[in-house]
Amino acid sequence: MSIAKTYNPKEAEDKWYSYWMGNGFFRSVPDEREPYTIVMPPPNVTGVLHMGHMLNNTIQDVLIRRARMQGKNACWVPGTDHASIATEAKVVAMLRERGINKKDLTREAFLEYAWEWKEKYGGIILKQLEKLGASCDWDRTKFTMDPALSDAVIDTFIRLYRAGYIYRGVRMVNWDPQGRTALSDEEVIRREVNQQLYYIRYTVQDAAGGPASLTIATTRPETIMADTAVCINPDDARYRHLKGKKVFVPLINREIPVIEDTYVDTTFGTGCLKVTPAHDLNDYELGQRHNLEVIDILNDDGTLNERAEILIGLDRFAARREIVKLLDEAGHLEKTEPYTSQVGFSERTDAAIEPRLSMQWFCRMQELAKPALDYVIKGDVKLIPDKFINTYRHWMENIKDWTISRQLWWGQRIPAWYNDQNQWVVARTEEEARALFIAEGKSTDSIRQEDDVLDTWFSSGLWPMSVFDGIAHPDNADIRYYYPTNDLVTAPEILFFWVARMIIFGHEYTGKPPFRNVYLTGIVRDKLGRKMSKSLGNSPDPIQLMEQYGTDGVRVGMLLSSPAGNDLMFDESYCEQGRNFANKIWNAFRLVKGWEVADIPETAAQQEAGRWFANRFNQALAEIEDHFSNYRISDALMTSYKLIWDDFCSWYLELVKPAYQQPIAKDTYETTKNHFEQLLKLIHPFMPFISEELWHDELFGKRDKLDCCIVATYPLGGLFDENNLSEFNLVQQTISEIRNLRNTKQISPKTALPLVIHTHSGMDYGRYAACIEKLANTATITFSDGKATGATSFLIGQDEFYVDIAQNIDTEAEKQRLIKEIEYLNGFLKSVNAKLSNERFVQNAKAEIVANEQQKRVDAEAKIGLLQDSLNRLLAVD
Repeated sequence: MSIAKTYNPKEAEDKWYSYWMGNGFFRSVPDEREPYTIVMPPPNVTGVLHMGHMLNNTIQDVLIRRARMQGKNACWVPGTDHASIATEAKVVAMLRERGINKKDLTREAFLEYAWEWKEKYGGIILKQLEKLGASCDWDRTKFTMDPALSDAVIDTFIRLYRAGYIYRGVRMVNWDPQGRTALSDEEVIRREVNQQLYYIRYTVQDAAGGPASLTIATTRPETIMADTAVCINPDDARYRHLKGKKVFVPLINREIPVIEDTYVDTTFGTGCLKVTPAHDLNDYELGQRHNLEVIDILNDDGTLNERAEILIGLDRFAARREIVKLLDEAGHLEKTEPYTSQVGFSERTDAAIEPRLSMQWFCRMQELAKPALDYVIKGDVKLIPDKFINTYRHWMENIKDWTISRQLWWGQRIPAWYNDQNQWVVARTEEEARALFIAEGKSTDSIRQEDDVLDTWFSSGLWPMSVFDGIAHPDNADIRYYYPTNDLVTAPEILFFWVARMIIFGHEYTGKPPFRNVYLTGIVRDKLGRKMSKSLGNSPDPIQLMEQYGTDGVRVGMLLSSPAGNDLMFDESYCEQGRNFANKIWNAFRLVKGWEVADIPETAAQQEAGRWFANRFNQALAEIEDHFSNYRISDALMTSYKLIWDDFCSWYLELVKPAYQQPIAKDTYETTKNHFEQLLKLIHPFMPFISEELWHDELFGKRDKLDCCIVATYPLGGLFDENNLSEFNLVQQTISEIRNLRNTKQISPKTALPLVIHTHSGMDYGRYAACIEKLANTATITFSDGKATGATSFLIGQDEFYVDIAQNIDTEAEKQRLIKEIEYLNGFLKSVNAKLSNERFVQNAKAEIVANEQQKRVDAEAKIGLLQDSLNRLLAVD
């Protein structure tokens, strides 16, 4: 085919993605090959593609495409998470827009709307991942509420319950008033909040000559109606007169006791505290120790209920403002002062969390967590980068029981059943529950199922097994072949939410961890260092970026600066750089394809260029292999980028390129095509579309329908001649020095310059003379045992180079330049000598610092010598 002048990313992307899909290149079934498996962290069905998804899935696609090219049976399982809290909120909002209140619906009716919403919006993000080029096995797409996956969740609940890990009880939990559900500790984000500390007077009953009131500081005056005691420290002499006394709760005048407990911090506030067992975890524990009443004054949605006695129905924060006014008017508010403290917020809704006593289902975690910790500590599961091991260890060693019930309708309903006496059993079906009640001699009247659903992380914790149906059928062909999976790519913030729980469940079911490596990406931030978010308006639309820069360009832009575990400071200019790289490859291909080929001998420059690039390619491939083995994906891309842009385009092609309107030697042309083909394979995991487009060009001959770059054999490394690479590096430096000399002296590239080389290193520059002549445009290259006259000079290592530019420059201006440079270097040398003649410096400084200064002296003296020689030659010409 004829190749267009410019690359059209959209045309190539649409064409080749459809081609790959239509020919089953993403499909995987068990066979005799080595499997390479990744399970996609399932994005929420509420989600649309954001920059974090872009980074995460690009990395996964790079790994899976490379494994596929290496001949492995690559299987990337995609899917979505039902996201109970987020999805239910979306459905409730949709119903509100239709004038429907969730409270007016039955559970079954609500779930019909929820499934309607999921079918309409739940697949958006997966279609967007196709645009990214994600080479998932879409036939294996799973949803965490698919029947088989839900069955696996229910089976796991029953299994853990029967093993004694799951229990039901009243505990203080984190309550989300907006989501109206309990949350686990890990779903609470703690932030510093600027608040007010309110100093409130409580009237003392029968003060008997003592102070008539007691002042207590609190940040939550709206909870005073739930106070059931005031607590003082028994060692605090200031409050000994209050022992055995009672006080009255302001505004409602309810009598409560003064209790003593060493828990009280005598330095905080006034040194005593109000005890509100229903609304603070520490207060609850105090209440348990002192047998205090528990008065819950908040409804599920954070409004005050009848037990508050006043301000009933007001939201908690509105009630705070009102009660402050009432306290002030009644003379109970002594003062307020600014105060900063940690407040918990819901990870899902961002609502301020309320500690609340609630009947919930819990999972005991200490015993389950131990093997999951051991896997990471022993290295059976590698965290990349390993700086996260200590974080993981801390979490797992201090793990608390997991609140697994959620007060929602969307999700897997807990398989517990209650009778008319509120007794309960755990069973898969009502029939099984009825049989259990009968077996235990309990009533079977009015049997009903638990209303709560399980935490979403409970289902996603089974993901690496449930996607292969490994819970219900633990010996099926898929689970035996694909499990454990190879690599997991995810974000550090869900290391405990998700990664740890997958390891826990994997061990519980199989005695093996679910994956071998966990690559933890960083957070995508803007160039000011702010986390990208819709609220800040600093997050670009990934789809628009791909439309503007091409998918390959955006993939390169994301990866160029995304080392594992470190945040990515994203700038759109990276995508522009990626697009420019794609254009560079395209233009290089057009150059090669445009050459006329003839059966003529290769030039010396072409022969040396071919030998050098073959060595350089193998050297770069070894570097890339090392980067991939250590999950330095960004570095692997950068090495590939430099190999193509610098080594291939800027050096190799320039060296082998024939003279204007002249043909190229057939052997050189074949060598160049072979190099280009290898480079397309090397770059394919990063830039799948442009590599596939060029792969099918007629330059490489007619290809079979299935002979595609996506399944081409990944380049295999070979030996490389380090001596050749070292020598060629000196040649490159020589050419660069002469080019720089032209630029600074404003000498035309078309002007051929004589070059004299005085070598001390033993380097055979004669072998590479044709390369130097071609790229530096030297008229002649001669070798001398002494200094050349009438020429300017430069040093490369030990070797001296002299270029006769006298006829092409203003000699007077050059003399003045040389004099100034010699003066500057003499001054520099003087300062270095002063430092080295200082005995205190030489004796006290580190040996490497002294050696560095000595090297500076040697270099300065050599440069001064060369400059002085150049000046002397110009003076001699005069």
